[in-house]
Amino acid sequence: MRCGNEVAAIVLAPNTRFEEAPHFTPDSRQAWARLLLALVIGSIGGAGMWTVVVVLPVVQAEFAASRGAVSLAYTLTMFGFGLGGVIVGRITDRFGIVTAMALSIACTAAAYLLAGASVTLWQFQAVYFLIGLGSSVTFAPLMAEASHWFARYRGLAVTIVASGNYVAGTVWPPLVNWGVQQIGWRATHVTLGVFCAVTMSALLLVLRAHMDGAGAQDHAHAAPPPLELPISTNALTVLLSVAAIACCVAMAMPQVHIVAYCGDLGYGVAVGAQMLSLMMALGIVSRVGSGFLADRIGGVRTLLIGSLAQGFALLFYLFFDGLTSLYLISGMFGLFQGGIVPSYAIIVREAMPAREAATRVGIIIFASVFGMSFGGWVSGVIFDATGSYAAAFANGIAWNALNLAIVVTLLILARRQHRVTA
Repeated sequence: MRCGNEVAAIVLAPNTRFEEAPHFTPDSRQAWARLLLALVIGSIGGAGMWTVVVVLPVVQAEFAASRGAVSLAYTLTMFGFGLGGVIVGRITDRFGIVTAMALSIACTAAAYLLAGASVTLWQFQAVYFLIGLGSSVTFAPLMAEASHWFARYRGLAVTIVASGNYVAGTVWPPLVNWGVQQIGWRATHVTLGVFCAVTMSALLLVLRAHMDGAGAQDHAHAAPPPLELPISTNALTVLLSVAAIACCVAMAMPQVHIVAYCGDLGYGVAVGAQMLSLMMALGIVSRVGSGFLADRIGGVRTLLIGSLAQGFALLFYLFFDGLTSLYLISGMFGLFQGGIVPSYAIIVREAMPAREAATRVGIIIFASVFGMSFGGWVSGVIFDATGSYAAAFANGIAWNALNLAIVVTLLILARRQHRVTA
């Protein structure tokens, strides 16, 4: 299997691609400028993934609904986010990131306005599916697109863009909570819709201008060697999707249940929230660091290291539950797991045609979203059945082992193919 064209595949105008554009060179200052814009866009557009978590209690009270019924909005957000990654990824591959992002901005803005106008719970739930759909462009498609702008620093670029999701998770929840307290959840949604529409549209225009600009002083770098595997692109997509499900089932246990776990241990939910925040903050460090690593050893080996480290962190949860220990383990978990999901995008760009990158990454990210959703749910079911989280952590370790088995298999296949080629 051959790696695709290393020159970027960004749309300048309909049916015009970067490899046809003059003065563009991967890893150039122009590429770094685009990357910064993409990070800011992702940090703003990722608000939709976190808003619903903050407003759940007040929405539940207003509609006099059960917690489970209101939580369906989060499930639909995740489903829209995952499905949108595939749909918007295909649009990106066909028409370019500008067209895909414009459609997503319109979808996100309209959904926020509709959320503010919801008069029934089912309307609120439905529009959050649209919010997830609109937010999807800021992750899988944007990661795939940024990978086209770089050759030597591709891994770093992908992980920087992916960090926008964690930046959004750090910045937006307190802002949304402040808005809910000051002007109510409906007005907060309307304000968010207007803000996202205006700021993201302006940033998109700037990004478009950078795409059209006559080149800066560019410096080309040699592309890394392609990842060759003796399997088809479809087979690799399936393997990576299963691996993504497995690693994210494991990842979901601490991320979804650490707050409740701390409450059960008597430390209080506020302490659990602090641990979750610590995970997210160190996850940013992990993502950027894994990008540096991937540029040196490749995506598959980076994924192997991240998966091994995540498994060790989960193992520590089984043996230590003291307050200080949980802070340390949660910080370690965040530092280990943040680079796992972006590694899949890096592997796609190393082993698959560039023209299919956004679609393939979207499929795998959809699988990871399913893994997170299933992992969060099944951990709760295991807790209900056993009365503790010990078995749930063990379940996460088992799923993580499946991920490791797939990654090791890919490494073995790559080595065999290298021998055959040599």
